[in-house]
This record gives sequence, C-alpha cells and structure tokens, in this order.
Amino acid sequence: MNAPSILIAEDSDEDFFTLNRIFKKLAVSYPIVRCTGGEETLDFLYRRGKYTHLADTSLPALVLLDLNLIGLDGRVVLERIKQDPALKRLPVVILTTSSNPRDVAFCYECGANSYVLKPVHFDHFTRTMELLVGY
Repeated sequence: MNAPSILIAEDSDEDFFTLNRIFKKLAVSYPIVRCTGGEETLDFLYRRGKYTHLADTSLPALVLLDLNLIGLDGRVVLERIKQDPALKRLPVVILTTSSNPRDVAFCYECGANSYVLKPVHFDHFTRTMELLVGY
C-alpha cells in the first residue's frame, strides 16, 4: 500500500459502509482504510502497533474524521494531528453529526480543513461526498 489512501476514522458500521458504497459509486481510486477508534487512528498515522509494517508507506491523502470515536475522541485526534509537524499538513475533514457551533469553532481553530455534517439521506450524502471528492 504505497499509494496514498483515504483514512476514514469512523466507529459507525452503517456510516462507514455508506461512505464505502458512495466512494465505489464515484469510482474513487484511492484505497480506503478504516479505523474505528481515536487511538487506532493515531496508531495508523504514526505507524505503530498493528500498523508498524506500513512504516515505509505514504501517509493518507485525506483523513475523514468523526468527532465521536470509540475511546480517544476525534477532537483530541484532530489536535494531535495538527500539533505534530510530521502530520499537520494532512488534509483533515471533520465528518460528523454534530452541528454544535462550539464543535465547529473548535475544529477550525485546531486546523481542520473542512467541517461537514453527515446528511441523513443517501442521496444527500452522495452529493456531499461528490463535492468533497471534487474538492
């Protein structure tokens, strides 16, 4: 896996499978990697734990980060990514159900590249992801 990937940090199986289905429909050519928790997401990015075998591979081209992850919260993950000189240039898009203005402000203050609300309907979700992939 030396080609850049898209890292999806998402603990909801339903949301992940929906995203995966949409990316297939859009013919996204990047490999998709899923992490279900915050600590696992950082392990993947730092190539530690079960990801040490990826030490010589490229970092993801894009991180889609849910805020409400298992264990370590997505907000903490975002802070750590954007405070680390080796990771801070990674494009991180927050993909969440939270429309809380404090969450939005916090994520942008930490350096998130975009903040996207997960649409409820598949067609709206597809359109949102089309815009994101085009972006």
